[in-house]
Amino acid sequence: MSIPEITQKLLAAKQNKGLSFADLEKILGRDEVWIAALFYRQASASEEEAKLLVEALELDASYIQELITYPVKGLGPIVPTDPLIYRFYEIIQVYGLPIKAVIHEKFGDGIMSAIDFTLDVEKEEDPKGDRVKIIMSGKFLSYKKW
Repeated sequence: MSIPEITQKLLAAKQNKGLSFADLEKILGRDEVWIAALFYRQASASEEEAKLLVEALELDASYIQELITYPVKGLGPIVPTDPLIYRFYEIIQVYGLPIKAVIHEKFGDGIMSAIDFTLDVEKEEDPKGDRVKIIMSGKFLSYKKW
């Protein structure tokens, strides 16, 4: 998986400034996961959001145009090889159909929106080892009959 050049520059600037995505959340007023998606070109910023980010990272204003451009989304047609990303792929391979069945039982025939959607990552302290808690919330969209 190749990382876009702009992503590399944004990450380097963030590291040089000693900022976290949570720090940028306070500056931009957007969730840290959404900001990370913007860095990895999986989201596009408004002009105001792009200006705030470029100023916070002390980058050239030329980055604004690229940040407001609509990106091509997704990892591509390959199985991800990064171990953390692969685990999400594995989770969906194993639990995708069970999750789908439970959603259909509770909501009916439809899908969970990935557009009207939020995702939060939380750290749960546990004496047996800290846990990653991921909360996904998407609007349910029924299939229509015609």
